[in-house]
Amino acid sequence: MAQNLQDKTTLHNGIKMPWFGLGVFKVEEGPELVQAVKTAIKHGYRSVDTAAIYGNEEGVGQGIREGIAEAGISREDLFVTSKVWNADLGYESTMAAYEASLNKLGLEYLDLYLIHWPVEGKYKDAWRALETLYKEGRVKAIGVSNFQIHHLEDLMKDAEIKPMVNQVEYHPRLTQKELQSFCQEHGIQLEAWSPLMQGQLLDNQVLKDIANKYDKSVAQIILRWDLQNGVVTIPKSTKEHRIVENAMVFDFELTKEDMERIHDLNQHYRVGPDPDNFDF
Repeated sequence: MAQNLQDKTTLHNGIKMPWFGLGVFKVEEGPELVQAVKTAIKHGYRSVDTAAIYGNEEGVGQGIREGIAEAGISREDLFVTSKVWNADLGYESTMAAYEASLNKLGLEYLDLYLIHWPVEGKYKDAWRALETLYKEGRVKAIGVSNFQIHHLEDLMKDAEIKPMVNQVEYHPRLTQKELQSFCQEHGIQLEAWSPLMQGQLLDNQVLKDIANKYDKSVAQIILRWDLQNGVVTIPKSTKEHRIVENAMVFDFELTKEDMERIHDLNQHYRVGPDPDNFDF
């Protein structure tokens, strides 16, 4: 169980990945983004998650450089993730997309590179490219995002290397228990995007009651629930006080009963697209 912000889970290839990181979905290029990344690193975050489609890799890269300088750490202390977008899913195009992401970020390598969505008929070629990048030592770990069980089964039929991570929408209204069990069985680390359901859970009465009991915020309760479920979590924020507050989840533990109460909020409800039914 994670004891502090720098604690890590060990992926099936031996690479260590922080349990807790900063997400930057929908944060536009500009000073606010650079400041958010720098602030997170300064306050002890060691993981940053972006994607080509977010259109903000340059700002993330700048925030990383400034954060490293300010925190007095090295690049090796950070875990940086990006993702290949649907339009680039193909062997050569994925290889080129990886180069483009590195250039924008201003980095020599990524710690984790993911296929962003399981586009039918395309993700296997993209996976071969990720395997090549991994075998060449150009990326530390490879994985997928938004893959359901059947996508994973299909991918692994032909894959030489199984995904190390599956990043999916995961929150108390969408607990994805079967998918989590499948990933655990195959040594694939589950990671939550939109853990706070884009803010829609912050007024939930059950979560407010639990938060009051522990003298914590609803966001902290949800993020702690992620960690106790063995799920890596990457909440997004650009405000310093929120970045700090989100990470203050290592000084308490939810009881088994409270964990169950949160699980019982599940409605298989998505705020993002359905991986079996998307057209982008």
